Amino acid sequence: MAVLDSKDRRNLPKTAFGLPGARKYPMPNKSHAENAKARATQMVNAGKLSKGDEKKIDAKANSVIKKDGGEKTKAVK
Repeated sequence: MAVLDSKDRRNLPKTAFGLPGARKYPMPNKSHAENAKARATQMVNAGKLSKGDEKKIDAKANSVIKKDGGEKTKAVK
């Protein structure tokens, strides 16, 4: 996965995040989108994220993955 340093993260538009209001789960590219799906699943399993938020993150990630030429996937639980 490409490195996303703090300067690059700050420069991302809100629309590049899975949870834009909180600026969490950045998805500037396919690899970050795949990672966001995996982390969201982990946080749901740990009780730190709601299923609704996970669905939002997955939907955003699937659109980024599809746009970058990949197939949409569901994170393994």
